[in-house]
Amino acid sequence: MSDLHVVATIPAKPGSEDTVRDGLAALGAESRNEEGCISYEVFESTAVAGTFVTVEVWTGQDALDAHMKSPHFQAALGTFGEHLAGAPAIHTLKPVS
Repeated sequence: MSDLHVVATIPAKPGSEDTVRDGLAALGAESRNEEGCISYEVFESTAVAGTFVTVEVWTGQDALDAHMKSPHFQAALGTFGEHLAGAPAIHTLKPVS
């Protein structure tokens, strides 16, 4: 089984960048401790203000599903809800070559 690569873009409302940034930093720290997490990086776009991007690698779909049901992920959704400018776009990726 090959690793599952995931990219998520998270748009913060203007004025909520610090809340989303801090929450994503905490989410990343917790997520990196999960079984099945190979890597979990959080970035802030320099091209689009207030846009955050996670770049994740999981051992497979089961690990990603468990992550999305984890208490810290669910808590992050609750915290971010009112601070987001739109729904996060989550992309699972497949190799082109």
